[in-house]
Amino acid sequence: MAKLKMGNKIQIDKTDMLFRKVSLQDDEEAFRILFYDFFAPLCVFAHRYLEEMETCEDIVQETFYRIWKNRKDLDIQISARNFLITSVRNACLDLIRKQEIEKRWIEKRLEEDTEEEYEDLYTTQELESLLNQALDKLPEQIASTFRMNRFDGKTYVEIAEEKQISVKTVEAYMTRALKFLRIELKDYLPILLILYPHWLG
Repeated sequence: MAKLKMGNKIQIDKTDMLFRKVSLQDDEEAFRILFYDFFAPLCVFAHRYLEEMETCEDIVQETFYRIWKNRKDLDIQISARNFLITSVRNACLDLIRKQEIEKRWIEKRLEEDTEEEYEDLYTTQELESLLNQALDKLPEQIASTFRMNRFDGKTYVEIAEEKQISVKTVEAYMTRALKFLRIELKDYLPILLILYPHWLG
């Protein structure tokens, strides 16, 4: 505790005395005096480190809350004033470090999200191209049957008449085409089903 020499007497600093009353006697009035004496000056001090005054006030309030909560365990080796200043400064620095870590994490997350979005972003033309490339891997009869039904809107009966095959065969071609396309385009299926439910639905 800080002490002031007055003649041959030694007087304990008022702030140190208040801290002793808080710590040893659970003196709420002493705590109230400490709070009102130092709240505003400590907020100004915290403002050296933090831009938002509201955040500074939160820091100082939290500092006093911890002092009261842990009053029985206080072991102050420096003056009470320096203890208050050091406590507030450390709290400010801890917040700054936390904000920097969060900022770096957010920047990294945004960068990763952007890369993923670019990888998953396809134009309608690109999706149609992917579908046509997959169709080209099927036998011509099956691929053309699919295109006539899903792209041109022709019914199974109309396709059967035009191709001179049975409706059952058209149904078999469509079943085979859909099964193949859903496997071939599995990585794009969710977005294809949203944009073109009539194609693969």
